[in-house]
Amino acid sequence: MKMLFYKNTKSIYIITLFTLLFISCSKKIYNTDVKKGNETQKSIEIDKNVETENNIEVKKRVVPAPEREFRAAWIASVANINWPSKRGLSTKQQKEEAIKLLDLLHKNNFNAVVLQVRPQADAMYKSDLEPWSYFLTGTQGKAPSPYYDPLEFWIKEAHKRGLELHAWLNPYRAHHTTGGEVTAASIVSKQPELAVKLETGFYWLDPGNKKTQNHSYKVVMDIVERYNVDGIHFDDYFYPYPSYNNNKDFPDDKSWKAYLNTGGKLKRDDWRRDNVNQFIKSIYTNIKETKPNVKFGISPFGFWRPNYPASVTAGFDQYSELYADAKLWLNEGWIDYFTPQLYWPINRMEVSFPVLLNWWIGENTKERHLWPGMSIGRKKGEEAIDEVINQIMITRGMTSKSPGTVHWSIAPLIDSPELTEAIFNGPYKKQALTPSYPWLSTTAPEAPTVNYSKDKDNLSVTWTHKHIDKIANWVVYYKYNSKWDYSIHGNFTNSQNIPLVKVDNKNSRSNLKAIAITAVDKFGNESIVKEIKL
Repeated sequence: MKMLFYKNTKSIYIITLFTLLFISCSKKIYNTDVKKGNETQKSIEIDKNVETENNIEVKKRVVPAPEREFRAAWIASVANINWPSKRGLSTKQQKEEAIKLLDLLHKNNFNAVVLQVRPQADAMYKSDLEPWSYFLTGTQGKAPSPYYDPLEFWIKEAHKRGLELHAWLNPYRAHHTTGGEVTAASIVSKQPELAVKLETGFYWLDPGNKKTQNHSYKVVMDIVERYNVDGIHFDDYFYPYPSYNNNKDFPDDKSWKAYLNTGGKLKRDDWRRDNVNQFIKSIYTNIKETKPNVKFGISPFGFWRPNYPASVTAGFDQYSELYADAKLWLNEGWIDYFTPQLYWPINRMEVSFPVLLNWWIGENTKERHLWPGMSIGRKKGEEAIDEVINQIMITRGMTSKSPGTVHWSIAPLIDSPELTEAIFNGPYKKQALTPSYPWLSTTAPEAPTVNYSKDKDNLSVTWTHKHIDKIANWVVYYKYNSKWDYSIHGNFTNSQNIPLVKVDNKNSRSNLKAIAITAVDKFGNESIVKEIKL
């Protein structure tokens, strides 16, 4: 396998063969779509049904559906890794940096952003539960000046560009080593019974303390209830990595003894895992009861335990070290999407990207979305381009029913324009909708009301909808001669000018023959396609 993935221009065919062979050996195959080239071809049924709307018969027409793929990047605020680039920037500078990042994703056909909004039990948004973040203003508890709500701003600007915004939280980190001094505003000072100090300078909320679980639960639900986020996202920090405490056991004697005193029977390791399991289950259940359209995703460490799969014989054991039974969460369907951090190259024999991905696919018994996390900044130049594109293509082949990837992080997309260009000109050449969530809803929204007018050169199209608050995207289809194409917009957009004549690079002219506009709701369901012939 080592020699198969070096030259991008020569390896796609080999990758396809590799992927097909690999899938044939998997426990379960999820592919129900027909693959043609690099694109999944679907079509909407036509001429088989006649639907009635306002007593007018509406035939459904053949229109190839847009690509479906989750294309996201992480944007970290802790230690000012990605945004804001440094603490204490003015409101204007923070907004300018945010717009630059969102424009980068939008222009390169990404469709989602995973923004860290709770780096150390503080908030990159207005909260009555936790203080303003140190990484935002340089002083924990200090609001931006002039005042604005960064999360509200990010959501609005993301949605303008048709991007989903997933709010990324660390449920238990109380204070980061780069987070300045512990102040009176910190949870470490305000609720010291919840936090423990680790030997390397971190403070951690004790997951075994019910008050910790209640507090973190309230923080999550506060965001869900008050903000128009598309998702809530946790990463791999549950109980801390052992190195954070110089490889000594987590200091939770007090909560462990309290558990035993109430008659607890679990062993200590099992008790710790149960603390996390119950929290995860509670978060998922209550998000669905409160706002079913808000998705819940987790990005755990890349493999569950050594020997799972069998080829991974050594390495970090998240089950026994982080007390994170990520396999259980996937098996039980306590998430809507699962993003294991598969930060290893394809051709590394002992820990390989496609081998790990295949194992997680086998554990996806509830058929949730499985969108691996990729580390796109570990290699440079042509080697990086080759690795990233190959990983995207392998993921498409192995999770073809609902493909997607999350890129760690947005920084290489900024720092390596040649990488970004290769992704855009390759697998992300066309816009894509995010996959739908059939376990949450399969009800299609109503179609929009469409109006249009012609001038000399363009068709001016506008549209409206009765329930715009439930709509995430619009798809504008247009047919030149016999070929359909499309563009995707966020719900803020309500118009598009479409040229009546298209001239290609060979000076060949094509005439606009038909259009169609559809609405896509927050579950990813698309309205029926009503072709308008011109």
